Amino acid sequence: MVVEKTDRTHSAWSWETAAAALILGIGFARIVALALNPIELYADESQYWVWSRQLDWGYFSKPPMIAWLIHLMTTLFGDSDFSVRLASPLLHTITASFLFLSGRQLWDARTGFWAALIYLTIPSMWISGAVISTDVPVMCAWSGALYALVRLRSGGGWASAAGLGLAIGLGFLSKYAMIYFGLGLGIALVVDAPTRTALLNLRGALALLIALALLTPNILWNAAHDFATVSHTAANANWGGELGHPGELLEFLAGQLGIFGPALFPVLVVVLGGIVWHFRQAPAVSRLLAAFILPILLTVCVEAFISRAHANWAAVAYVASALLVAAFLLRGPAWRRGVLYGSIAFHTALGLFISIVVVNPSLVESFGLENSTKRIRAWDQTTAAISEAGLAGDYSAIVFDDRNIFHQMQRYGSTGDRPLQMWLRYAGPVNHAEQEWPLADGYAAPVLIVSHRPLEVEKMREDFDLFEPAGSLSIALDGDKTREFTLWRAQGYHRVERDDAYEARWLDSGEDEQTG
Repeated sequence: MVVEKTDRTHSAWSWETAAAALILGIGFARIVALALNPIELYADESQYWVWSRQLDWGYFSKPPMIAWLIHLMTTLFGDSDFSVRLASPLLHTITASFLFLSGRQLWDARTGFWAALIYLTIPSMWISGAVISTDVPVMCAWSGALYALVRLRSGGGWASAAGLGLAIGLGFLSKYAMIYFGLGLGIALVVDAPTRTALLNLRGALALLIALALLTPNILWNAAHDFATVSHTAANANWGGELGHPGELLEFLAGQLGIFGPALFPVLVVVLGGIVWHFRQAPAVSRLLAAFILPILLTVCVEAFISRAHANWAAVAYVASALLVAAFLLRGPAWRRGVLYGSIAFHTALGLFISIVVVNPSLVESFGLENSTKRIRAWDQTTAAISEAGLAGDYSAIVFDDRNIFHQMQRYGSTGDRPLQMWLRYAGPVNHAEQEWPLADGYAAPVLIVSHRPLEVEKMREDFDLFEPAGSLSIALDGDKTREFTLWRAQGYHRVERDDAYEARWLDSGEDEQTG
């Protein structure tokens, strides 16, 4: 079990110096690696870049922060793939800094150093630090909010209260997973007396007001857009199908070994179990941090069992987890330090190995990782081939059935005066591309359809008066993997009504395919 805060020693200054050098050094190294990274944006990154071209208070599937960050970086440093991703290593550096400060406040500078190092080297961070995703800003905001709370419960003043509200508000504008922080805060108010003392006063009211002020514009945007982002987030839970999936739960738990580490995640589970089992005897700091970890893991485990859960859905839990695990492994029997040092060394070696392999197609093939890299390869060649096909005929537009291909075309393609449009599979849009660029019902001119979803072709055929083959495309990827498309010349678009009978007919035919 984790012990309470220890007295700072004369070595605190050296640990602080080491932490600064470590955090800044790793951050700089990742920026350099990002500048040398030859891999093009993957589809979600391209979608976020598209959002960044028109700033707003919200977007179809996410709050606005990621678009704002990309807009800022590309405005300052140019519209390159490097700039699109640049916020990622910068924000991870800030997150690690907040973890160091929290660890120093709760225990000592040594604990803060190792908590920051755990965070910067866990397996998922080697991927997250090289791409831009909504997890990056929300974890930064989360770490800032946690540090502000730690300061407040230790006697911090109005600045800490304002920082707490600011971080919570920015977190909600980054990803709605920030709601877990509110849940953790509610639990902390119940189980942690210093938190009650810190927040049940005017300082707590200030933090709440600042958070609400930041969140309100996004709420108003959702209200004006039929709560598109909230609805999409709820739809991701996928509770409409058959419930009860133990296999999904096991897959999610196995995924946490890859997110937090094959040794650190079991350690975390044991530590949390000890806190729960000896709750009254557990140190206040342990109970506080558990409030920001355990509810997240349990909620996502339930979601995985009921329906499904992606491995990264519990990512915010690992901010406080880095602190809790660092404090546990630094104290007690010597084997704990062995687990700590060994895990960091293994994670670093694994991360460097993956980083080297993924940029080298021959190594990818040698290690049989072609399936893992197929989504990040050959987008320049793909979009060039589609552009050439679109310009080769008398087409008035190029139409897609896959929003991933659509957004990559927006990022990398060049189609002259041929606009890009989306064919809608369902009654209404289910993604940003379909919301903003749908092919209008009644569109009469000839179009080139670029289909990446074979099972959708017959559905599309029903929507057009003319629908005839126009060739195919096959783009070579790593190993024997290819990206396949069928091309169709279509004209006279009249959408068949997507009513219950339509859906039942395709479901009965066994040719339904989920889009997203």
